[in-house]
Amino acid sequence: MSATAVSASKCSAPPAQGVDWSGCDKSFAILSTEDLKGANLNGANLTSANLIGADLSSANLNGANLTGANLLRADLVSAPLTGANLTKANLNGANLNGANLTNANLTSANLTSATLKGAT
Repeated sequence: MSATAVSASKCSAPPAQGVDWSGCDKSFAILSTEDLKGANLNGANLTSANLIGADLSSANLNGANLTGANLLRADLVSAPLTGANLTKANLNGANLNGANLTNANLTSANLTSATLKGAT
């Protein structure tokens, strides 16, 4: 099986805990209330994705593009978001306790009522 086929297969996997969508294009995906705890979303494109109420706790979001994503009330506890692009993301009411936001771009992000206890 070619690397391209493996990648396409990986990216078409259904949402689930621990899913590996690293490098996948999930822009405009509707993932509200999905359980993506511990998922590998390293370098994934989640531009304008609907992640309202999604469980992304401990999910690897390093280098992910979340520009304009709706993360209203999402659970991002202990999620690594190093270098993630959260420009214009809606993080209203999101739980970012213990999240690593080192070098993340939060330009014009909505952090109203977000919790950031212990976040880096």
